[in-house]
Amino acid sequence: MRMYDVITAKKRGMELTDEQIAYVVKGFTNGEIPDYQVSALLMAICLKGLNMRETTTLTMEMARSGEMLDLSAIHGKKADKHSTGGVGDKTTLIVAPIVASLGIPVAKMSGRGLGHTGGTIDKLESIPGFRTTIPADEFIRNVNEMKLAVAGQSANLAPADKKLYALRDVTATVDNISLIASSIMSKKLASGADVIVLDVKTGSGAFMKTYEDSAALAQTMVTIGNNCGRKTYAVITDMNQVLGRYVGNWLEVREAMEILAGGGDEELRLVSVTLASYMILGCGKAATYAEASAMAENAITSGAAMAKFKEFVGRQGGDVSFVDHPETMRAASVEVPVYAPQSGYVSEINAEEVGMSSLLLGGGREKKEDAVDPIVGIRVDKKVGDPVQKGDLLGVLYANDPDKVPAAKERFLGAYRFSEEKVPAVAPIYGYVDDNGVHNGTI
Repeated sequence: MRMYDVITAKKRGMELTDEQIAYVVKGFTNGEIPDYQVSALLMAICLKGLNMRETTTLTMEMARSGEMLDLSAIHGKKADKHSTGGVGDKTTLIVAPIVASLGIPVAKMSGRGLGHTGGTIDKLESIPGFRTTIPADEFIRNVNEMKLAVAGQSANLAPADKKLYALRDVTATVDNISLIASSIMSKKLASGADVIVLDVKTGSGAFMKTYEDSAALAQTMVTIGNNCGRKTYAVITDMNQVLGRYVGNWLEVREAMEILAGGGDEELRLVSVTLASYMILGCGKAATYAEASAMAENAITSGAAMAKFKEFVGRQGGDVSFVDHPETMRAASVEVPVYAPQSGYVSEINAEEVGMSSLLLGGGREKKEDAVDPIVGIRVDKKVGDPVQKGDLLGVLYANDPDKVPAAKERFLGAYRFSEEKVPAVAPIYGYVDDNGVHNGTI
């Protein structure tokens, strides 16, 4: 087989065979096929597309390119969730303990944040002592004994994806639904869960800016998952503004704990309960979505989810005193309020700009090797649809370096747009995807 022939076939709009796709993934991962030839194929794919069979095959070959986690030693159906990335997205910290408290094993591999999006691993590591690097036997033991473990992704998890993404990033071949879907799902399939729930973000703070693109991506990923024998759902959620009220690692942990304690932001709670409900439904713990949702809500109101979160933190080395008394955590040294420059209604908040503001304060990273300050971040006091008077508080910046504040403040304020006329609040959930396709609204 020759790479030249594979490129030519796709350039002419022909379907690639399973053997051709396997040859490309294996050869590129092993360094036998040069990047300039793979770049040519990626561009041909962007121009001519992949059908669902090709996309599914590409995903599985990428998953098999490295370590396929064997979770067979974990009893029962294993559930996992994945978010396509957003600002203030701390749902894993809420969803995982809800689901685990109901006896469903949650064995989750998570990543770090990069750019304007935050990572679950960074959030958990803001808890003093918390370990995200744990041996495989401990990971499995924790899930069997307490139904929950979260660890950083193995370096050998879907290595083909890492190589392909790095190449796509510099060859303008990122924005293709099949390539995006295979990148995400290859890691999920390699992670070994039986049930996968996808939180597909849409809007200014998401990778997919329109609902149509987000729905297409969600449907593609759900089809891939189901084709590969994993029960898969997707929920299409809003990222035209921050999810919840806080951005920043420890700030988001605190907000997650507020939800688990029965309080907190209503939209964040709704999204979290919805995602948890699909995990419960997929694992067969409930016969209907309504029953699953009631179980998730009860896990919060009964205190079971909060107790599970505390157990989880302690089991992975975290200092549980900060769960009991979060106010004792070291606070940022500088608090800067940001005020509304005019009266009216908040008509738009660019979530990506809010995320970049937090990054400028030190709460994120532009390069993988950058250090993250776990304490800094942003509180958002006004959201889309809220009335404001000139001088009202829009939010607060929390910083440890005063020199970083001016640029971050300018970015945060620039994220807001105002209108003289009242605008509707943003719906947190736009739709969901199951075996029967895309459905608008909530179930």
